[in-house]
Amino acid sequence: MSGPSTPARTRATTGGFAILGATVKGVGKKYSQDSCGTLSVAQGRAAVLTVADGHGSAAHFRSDLGSWWAVEEFTACAEGFAREAVRVGDDAKGWTGLRAEARRLPQQVAHRWRERALLHDWNSPAHGGLRLPGAVGGAPDLAVYGSTLIGAVLTEHMLFCWQLGDGDIVLVDADGTPRTPLSTGPDMGDETDSLCEPEPWRKMRSHWEPFTTGPPPAVLISTDGLSKSFADHQGFLDFATGVTERAAGQGVPAVQAQLADWLERAAKYSGDDTTFVGALAATAPAEPKSAVDGSADGSAEQEAEKGTAW
Repeated sequence: MSGPSTPARTRATTGGFAILGATVKGVGKKYSQDSCGTLSVAQGRAAVLTVADGHGSAAHFRSDLGSWWAVEEFTACAEGFAREAVRVGDDAKGWTGLRAEARRLPQQVAHRWRERALLHDWNSPAHGGLRLPGAVGGAPDLAVYGSTLIGAVLTEHMLFCWQLGDGDIVLVDADGTPRTPLSTGPDMGDETDSLCEPEPWRKMRSHWEPFTTGPPPAVLISTDGLSKSFADHQGFLDFATGVTERAAGQGVPAVQAQLADWLERAAKYSGDDTTFVGALAATAPAEPKSAVDGSADGSAEQEAEKGTAW
């Protein structure tokens, strides 16, 4: 059974963010185990981005389904969260509630993903045979559906992001500097955290930050097939900066038109499925509050709130 090879839910934005994305199959692979999704929320005032990388080895022969469900369930959970984040805006009084919801979201996604995997395996046991009502033992092997997950919710006032397993999320700041808030350093092998593990939400890394001067020009998410195609990490970061600069100079539609070709070339080097989605701010970052109304207190408070401790 083949899995999705195109973004799960992609809608063009007409508001504050322009969205792009593409996914390509690894060289010599029968089909892709990557999935991705983008969603414009609240008339473009928020964006939901997701990529998932099915493990793809012989032991994970249904991971194309696992990555597809990861994207669908994250998007379903994050859409309501994004609407609430837009409603709260830059009102710091609402941040405590938002962060509480952000802490719960990984567990919600993992439970929904597990329910789908169990239902699928019940109707079509991965290792054959029949599951009879009332049967004891023979726990389903959910490893066959194993997948990573990276997701982000971006508004004009803040960013929330979550990551389980490998892959990359890159923020490109207004001065062109790329940064990777959830990076744990170079991968040391093929093992990665997965939705198929018990209580996977406990291993999910997370980050949030309010924006003091408006959203960064770009928030970019990719599976590890892209970063592995570069000789070093700096080359990957330069690619992220280049995409942002080209989008600013030529427009997002022009970049979207070339994106699949770039990923095809990357996949030739990594040999892996390669997926990339991003949200680019459609307008220039706003002036800092201190420059607008003479008060620096709000900016300092927001900066102090930034981080991974929700």
